This record gives sequence, C-alpha cells and structure tokens, in this order.
Amino acid sequence: MNKMENNFDAIVIGTGISGGWAAKELCENGLKTLVLERGRMVKHVLDYPTMHDENWDFKHRNRITPEEKSRQEKQSRTGYTTAEASKHWFVDDIEHPYSETKRFDWMRGYHVGGRSITWGRHSYRLSEMDFEANKKDGNGIDWPIRYKDIAPWYDKVEEYIGVCGTNLGLQQLPDGKLTEAMPYNCVEADFAERVADKMDGRVVTQARVAHITGDKAHEGRSKCQFRNRCIRGCPFGGYFSSNASTLPAAERTGNMTLRPNSIAYEIVYEEKTKKASGVRVIDTETKEKLFFEAEVVFCCASAIASTAILMQSKSERFPNGLGNDHDELGRNIMDHQLGVGAYAEVNEHEDKYYKGRKPGGFYIPRFINLDKDTEHPSFKRGYGYQGSASRQNWRRAVAELSYGKDLKDELVKPGPWVIGMGGFGECLPYHDNKIVLNYEKVDKWGLPTVVFDVEFKENERLMRKDIQEQAIAMLEAAGYENVKGFDDPNQFAPGLAIHEMGGARMGRDPKTSILNKYNQVHSVQNVYVTDGACMTSAGCQNPSLTYMAITARAADHAIKEFKKNAKNRS
Repeated sequence: MNKMENNFDAIVIGTGISGGWAAKELCENGLKTLVLERGRMVKHVLDYPTMHDENWDFKHRNRITPEEKSRQEKQSRTGYTTAEASKHWFVDDIEHPYSETKRFDWMRGYHVGGRSITWGRHSYRLSEMDFEANKKDGNGIDWPIRYKDIAPWYDKVEEYIGVCGTNLGLQQLPDGKLTEAMPYNCVEADFAERVADKMDGRVVTQARVAHITGDKAHEGRSKCQFRNRCIRGCPFGGYFSSNASTLPAAERTGNMTLRPNSIAYEIVYEEKTKKASGVRVIDTETKEKLFFEAEVVFCCASAIASTAILMQSKSERFPNGLGNDHDELGRNIMDHQLGVGAYAEVNEHEDKYYKGRKPGGFYIPRFINLDKDTEHPSFKRGYGYQGSASRQNWRRAVAELSYGKDLKDELVKPGPWVIGMGGFGECLPYHDNKIVLNYEKVDKWGLPTVVFDVEFKENERLMRKDIQEQAIAMLEAAGYENVKGFDDPNQFAPGLAIHEMGGARMGRDPKTSILNKYNQVHSVQNVYVTDGACMTSAGCQNPSLTYMAITARAADHAIKEFKKNAKNRS
C-alpha cells in the first residue's frame, strides 16, 4: 500500500448513527475520508434478506432455535433482537465475548450501518433542564454545553433525517423541525383526551419518530409504508438509517473510502506533534495489521466500543489510554431503565379498526421533578412513557372456550382493544459504574475484551416504583378496565434499553472528563468522540437524535480547524 492509499484527511471509526453523520459532514465539506467498519458490508436494499418475509416464510415461525440461542445467549436477552427475522443483525456471543461483574446486556451489531438499521427511531431533544441537571442536583459533572449550543444542530438533523410528530411548547420536550405526525388510532386519541382532562400537567402526544411523512423530498428515500418491519431493514428508506441516508450522501461526494471488515483497535499518538497521527486496524478476514494516517479522527464506534478503543490506545504519554490522565476513561456508564409500566382493556370502540401497522404509538413526556410543584420526595430526575393501543388478533384463541365453526368465526373478527405503556427512566451518572479491559481473555483477533461493572442503584429503584404507579393511575383515570401494572425484575439491569452512554464524557475540566465542549479529547484535540460515550448525563429521552446533533456540531468544528490548519501549512 503506497502512501497515497494510506493517507487521508480524516478517519471515521464506525458507520452507525454517529459515524454516518460524521462521514457525510466531512465528505460534503471536501475532506478525503476513510470510514472504517469492523463488520461486513451491508448495501441498502440489496442486503436486507428478510425485509419482505411473512412469519410463515420462516422455518421456525420467526423464533430462534435453542442451538442458535446458545451462540447468541446475551444478544437474546431482549426477547426480540434475535428472532429469525433479525438475528443476522446481532453478533455471535461466542465469537465476540464480554464479561459481567454485574449483569449488563450489551446488544451489538457489527456491519455497515450498525444499529442505525435496527434502532427504535424515537427522536426527542434533550432540554435545557437536562443539560443543567448535573450542576443543579450535584450528581455527575456539569455539561460544557447548553441547549442553545446544540439547538441549531437539532434543527439540521431533524430536517435532514425526517422526524414526524407534534410540537407542544413544553420546556421538558423542546419543539423541533417536525413533519406531519403519525395519526393516533381511535383509542390512542381517546386516551390523550382523557389524560388531558383528568391528569393536570400531563400530556399524551404522538411519538416523534425518524420516519418520513408529509411531502418533503428526501434523496433516495420514500415515505414510511406502515409495514412495521423496521428491524429487518427498510427497502423504502422510510425510516432513517446510515445505509439509506448519510453514507450514500458521503459516497456521492467522491470523497469517501468505505472499508468494512476493519477493526480499529488503536488511535496512534505522536509525542512530537501532540496529536494523533492515525489509526491501527486489523483486517478481520486476513488478520493483517494496517496503519492509516489522517489529520482528524472521529471515534463513532458506539459508547462502549469507542471507550475501549481509547483504552487500548496506549503510549508513553498515555499509559492508561488516550486522554486518560485522571482515571476518568471507562467510568460513568449509563443506560435507561425499562420493563415497567401498565396495560388495560378498553371495552369501547368495537366498531372501529385501523389501517396499516403504524411503527409509532404515543409518548408521554416527563412530568416529574420539573419544578417545585412536581418535585418527588424519593428520587432525582424523571421518566417518560412510550405506548400504543391495538386490537387483539387470533392469538387470543388460547382464552376461547368455543370450538369448531364457532371458534373460527370468532377468530376472524378483531379482538378487544388493549392499551399499554412502558416507562423509560433516567439513570444517574455514577462514577463507579465502569468498564475495564481484560487482557487475559482476548477475542479471536487477540484484542482484550470488555468487562462491565455497572448497575442501577437506589434512585433508579425508587423511580421504577413510581413509573408503575403513575402508569396505573393514568389508565384508571381514563376509565379503562382490568388495569394491571408490570415490573419485570429481569429488566432491572443496564443494557436492555440499548442506550449505552458515558465512558468518555464531555466536561469543562480535564481532571473530571475526557472531552471538551466540541467533543475533542482534551489533550489530543484532533481526536473527536461523538457517539454515546460523550454523554455527561442521560436524560430520559431516546439519545440517538442527540448523538447526531452533537456529531454534526463537532464535525463543523473539525472542518473549520482542518481548513484553518491547511491554510497555515500553505
């Protein structure tokens, strides 16, 4: 490989939500950019093998076999990721092991596009109160940015990816550049009205999801088709993914070199320049070790993977990992808690049904600990709910007492309406929630594996109790029947929300953080980390929209710095 093939203006590690945005922004601004992906190539549409399949097309009716589960034991913990329709998007636990001092469910997909193919697509902005929370209640450290710093980048991202929903003018859920909301069905609309009438200060709204609605054109993508097979890969590009959107945009510039099957394992630091000179890579197919040079490095491999890469990037200057002068790298790991809420039966609207399989239901923004009037005596921060209503189908047969013709006649009719909601609760940024690397237990490429020592604590436990109680209260206030709460103790462990955050957090002080306000490593400022690793607190909102906005903002800064340095060199 000659020097021209080995040298780039920028390197992006990762092709998921953040990596795709970094690639797009850098390439569209003229930087010759190498984009590294540790997994296989996935081409939009061509490589979505189950996108059109029905359940009866699968050998095991869309269930994973015991033999397959033995290889994807941890990946199967969600209950949905490793069904036949989606198991190919998640790793083999035997080939890609990790360890748990305390249980952590690390759901991973190694392929071009990463989890942008399989994400839940809910897209909510963090608010000013989220950026101020650590400082105000003394948990964690202060964010180095505020809502006003990121708001223009939320605008940019929402307009580009297509986020549908309704603006509400709420302080805890800032308005955005939203397209036409996905309509409620009749029970969801009814529930929203009843909560507004009966529960002062609580709002039910349509889910804000990254699906194209309305008439605005999005290059290479078409409107959501309401198939609700999103986890399989959308051939229409109806929802946002790197494969359908940002990576094609980067490729159209002619400035992107995409290299799959390439594990980035070290960012190389040069003492002479006080900068990173490039990235060391293992080719997963040949096991050849390669080195690629660049002026700028964007680490977007996901929170845990990016943190691990920084940890492995050791030098005489950084014996404990790149930028890790004060033992902050790998700490403050967060996730959202879920698996708790309530459901009910709705013995009304039996003459109504709905069309299509809507991929977004309703959302209830946070209403706890907003101010003195809503302050909860037992816990800090808050939670929101995601939910939906639908009519039961033929699966209710297990409860039927009829048989023969009567049974068949009954089961071709829609069943009764049911409505349910689950909470997403914020986890505080605990300093002792951490990952470390195990150099004795290595993977098949000889790289150290991750060990999790992360847990939810008493604040999350007390919040969880309230999540269930308030869900029950809202359904009862709406007048529904057979209201039942649920709280799955197996889901009171980090990871299942698949919202890993922290590990290389942003901050004002290099002694307590890894990154500055522009996502640069404090002591190595041509290295940017813009995925979940950078998060200083978690909020209760789905975080991917924030990753994208932060990435676009950091890329803008990196581009300006690159061009300024290029001008100085000339």
